[in-house]
Amino acid sequence: MKGHPRDWVALAKARIQLLSTTAALICQWVAAGGRWDWLEALHLTIGLILVSSACAAINQILEVEIDKRMPRTCNRPLPTGRISMKDAKVFSFVTAALGTFWLAFFLNPLTAWLGLVMLVLYDFIYTPLKRITPMNTLIGAVPGAMPLLIGYAAAGYGLDILAGTLFLILFLWQLPHFFAIAWLYREDYRLGGLIMLPGVDATGAAAARQSVHYAIALVPVSMVPTVLDIAGRIYFYGAFSMSLIFLVSVLFFSFRRHQFHARAVFWISIIYLPLLFVLLVVDSRL
Repeated sequence: MKGHPRDWVALAKARIQLLSTTAALICQWVAAGGRWDWLEALHLTIGLILVSSACAAINQILEVEIDKRMPRTCNRPLPTGRISMKDAKVFSFVTAALGTFWLAFFLNPLTAWLGLVMLVLYDFIYTPLKRITPMNTLIGAVPGAMPLLIGYAAAGYGLDILAGTLFLILFLWQLPHFFAIAWLYREDYRLGGLIMLPGVDATGAAAARQSVHYAIALVPVSMVPTVLDIAGRIYFYGAFSMSLIFLVSVLFFSFRRHQFHARAVFWISIIYLPLLFVLLVVDSRL
């Protein structure tokens, strides 16, 4: 296989995986009652990175012609030819198969099944829908939040209401985050032929309105770990405060749909999620 290491990192979208893999590891720790089996954590990291790399590579294979037309993505390894389509296909097949096997053999079948579901939803449902309906962002938020379920299942105790709560937190967080990105790059998406909500509604009102709805829903959902007696008061007030700040940034974006406010939503969301999980660990009652 040819290509500079940084091109393979870009094909796998390794930087994006850093946050999702860390969140999955925290979910594994929570599911195990605040205990961490370092060997299981290592197997989760390897398996999840492999499957996520396959998701990213297949997505870029399917959208290579779209990426060529978008200034934001035209310099990726496949559109520029720095990595060949043949090598990318081999890479995606090997990482998908090896990652699924790794999760099933070293952890449990549920973890592997969730990884496969994530891959199918992301690459073969969400990716095609980006050219069909503006509802694609809502659909895409499901596989986007699945690393948390994979991490939770990796502990070997199945899934429960807490797993569903953590999944819902990430699901709701993603929507204002990605609507802000879609607004910032709406012209790129239009050139690529992708039907994103800010592109369908040129005013951005629909995306802003939906962002507000999801940000409002995130406020009570983010505090559920305390209600379930998984976290304490520090987490409760921290989650409440951060969710309100996130909501306020989304409200500003909805009132005045300018680049500055969209970027504010984006950066606040980037800060919000890691801090929320840090609070969950620091103030855990497990």
